[in-house]
Amino acid sequence: MASMLLTSLRSSPLTSVQAAQFGKASWVSAELNNTSRYAMSKSKKTLAKPGVKNIVLVDGVRTPFLQSGTIYADLMPHDLARAALQGLLNRTGLPKDAVDYIVYGTVIQEVKTSNVAREAALGAGFSDKTPAHTVTMACISSNQAMTTGTDTPFGDAVGLIAAGQCDAVVAGGVEFMSDVPIRHSRRMRKTMLSLNKAKTLGARLSLLGSIRLAHLAPELPAVAEFSTAETMGHSADRLAAAFGVSRLEQDEFALRSHTLAKKAQDSGLLSDVISFKVPGKDIVSKDNGIRPSTMEQMAKLKPAFIKPHGTVTAANSSFLTDGASAVLIMSEEKALAMGYKPKAYLRDFVYVSQDPKDQLLLGPTYATPKVLEKSGLTLNDIDVFEFHEAFAGQIMANLKAMESDWFAQTYMGRKTKVGAPPMEKFNSWGGSLSLGHPFAATGCRLVTTVAHRLQKEGGQYGLVAACAAGGQGHAMVIEAYPQ
Repeated sequence: MASMLLTSLRSSPLTSVQAAQFGKASWVSAELNNTSRYAMSKSKKTLAKPGVKNIVLVDGVRTPFLQSGTIYADLMPHDLARAALQGLLNRTGLPKDAVDYIVYGTVIQEVKTSNVAREAALGAGFSDKTPAHTVTMACISSNQAMTTGTDTPFGDAVGLIAAGQCDAVVAGGVEFMSDVPIRHSRRMRKTMLSLNKAKTLGARLSLLGSIRLAHLAPELPAVAEFSTAETMGHSADRLAAAFGVSRLEQDEFALRSHTLAKKAQDSGLLSDVISFKVPGKDIVSKDNGIRPSTMEQMAKLKPAFIKPHGTVTAANSSFLTDGASAVLIMSEEKALAMGYKPKAYLRDFVYVSQDPKDQLLLGPTYATPKVLEKSGLTLNDIDVFEFHEAFAGQIMANLKAMESDWFAQTYMGRKTKVGAPPMEKFNSWGGSLSLGHPFAATGCRLVTTVAHRLQKEGGQYGLVAACAAGGQGHAMVIEAYPQ
């Protein structure tokens, strides 16, 4: 399929059209002055549905997202999750016993705290009568955590708030890449378990004598898709090639992400970031992966996955990140009764999945039209777009796929293309390439950022979209709360 995509797209006018839109370095400087002038005129339409509770985002916070192996290195995942939960309590003034349920996402689990939601909630001082559970769905784990509490009766599952089971839910996500679980080899594990069961000294000595040097080799967490044995970076490189995304385009987009993130950070726009006193170390108050570079410096880097001719490098990929996020979601009625001014309505959302080999990272392309159709909106109705940036090549490939009639007709069963978001509305405060990507924490960051941008830019509708391992994806429509 990759070769078919490569042949078809390169023989079509798509690449040249997209190059004109995306391949000019001027797009970076032009967007540095992005303001509310880019917001579309507000629609009079609201997405409220008769007989369905309005579900609102009251507030959202996150710890600073830090490169793994840096200041958070001596902590555990539940420490970061606890900090995010405490930050949310401090930010909202929410009574700890007012929360009905807590849901957290995580991808690489710490075996000592497999239900990290519960351990973090107890550590943050929530009532021990508040249930908590942990979900996992790769990079959209906290999206799943949020929608567990916000699903509408029109879907297959009835969510906690929509069903009237809860009025206040805290959702979040945490990822800690500084200390991932590393196991003994399977042979060594079997020997150790047998040793534990051995009843005589002779049996123990015999088992110890069976250990060979090769048995001591550790097993690292898988960095490849289980179903295809391919790393995500390798897949991103193939995807970029299939859609004719050049190294130059990828480096330009990565530079854009870092430049816009730096401007947002310096302007105080990243207000979801809370200060966190790391035990035994200093107070951390900002992300440490935002590093605007130059095209010349980025061009010096060698391919990271497909060598020597690949186009994905360390500079145009998201980096391993430690961090946690948390959001407070309520029924509108409950929020107003408690004196809160919500930030946004959480409206329709979808989950999608496709071929994990050749379409691993195309979740946004498939999810975006579905959620727009579900909401009765068009691409032009959306004022703010926040897409997860796993790789610059992945973002560019999705944008080109969305602009391709051929792809829509051949692979999506659609008559016409989806259409790509206008870049002046797209990730204008940076993204995962620059802010960082703690796998399970990114979803809440995306949603909170959309809410804040809608307020700042005067827009009405925002759209979040993300890809995830396994060939899955997610999209959600968010509506600004009346100011």
